Amino acid sequence: MSLIQAQGLGVRTGGKQILRDVDLSVRKREIVTVVGPNGSGKTTLLRALIGAQTPSEGVVIREAGLRVGYVPQRLAIDQAMPLTVARWLALSGIKNSQQHLQIAEQVGISGLLKQQMSSLSGGEFQRALLAEALLMRPDLLVLDEPTQGLDQPGMASFYNLIEGVREDLDCAVLMVSHDLHVVMRSSDHVICLNGHVCCQGTPTLVSNAPEYQALFGFDTEGALALYRHEHDHRHDHAQQGGSDAG
Repeated sequence: MSLIQAQGLGVRTGGKQILRDVDLSVRKREIVTVVGPNGSGKTTLLRALIGAQTPSEGVVIREAGLRVGYVPQRLAIDQAMPLTVARWLALSGIKNSQQHLQIAEQVGISGLLKQQMSSLSGGEFQRALLAEALLMRPDLLVLDEPTQGLDQPGMASFYNLIEGVREDLDCAVLMVSHDLHVVMRSSDHVICLNGHVCCQGTPTLVSNAPEYQALFGFDTEGALALYRHEHDHRHDHAQQGGSDAG
């Protein structure tokens, strides 16, 4: 059963059609990644799904009581504003300081609670945003290009953290990403967007789709090979574990 789904979703702003005829769904524990060129409507899609943007056409259906944690692409904080990490977490509305500390430890910022948000590095700042989103223990974690501006090690570390969070909270993840290697390695389902859904399916299916290759070129074999290698490795490991258990 879907946690959230869009049916015939369209968004028009200022007389311009941003999205049209978008159908998608996210199921429990699923990692769904949206890819597409700049200006393809990815952020608008996320905002429409979480209720921050009103669709012009179609509907968004959310599971009753669905808890959504959202990490935006950018969050501008005034350099002159005194806002510590601890205060930022308190703004979530969750008052339990012990829970704040547990989440901070989980995302690796427990030593930064007294630091000003404006003084954090890019990776630390994203982890602080993630911590705030996790405080409500969401059923669905929505991430809009969460590693933008991070170097390769920072990106890898952040995505490993996301996979751990998914396991810990038993939540689904819907994210926008430009890192095709990460998409192929980590996603259960990929949606290729360019104002509408060009194609969607497993990473293998989407990588081989002409619509995807027309947008991103044919140089995705390395990412796909990495996905296949890790997928096969996990499959073999699971089979080995099953035979040991038997």
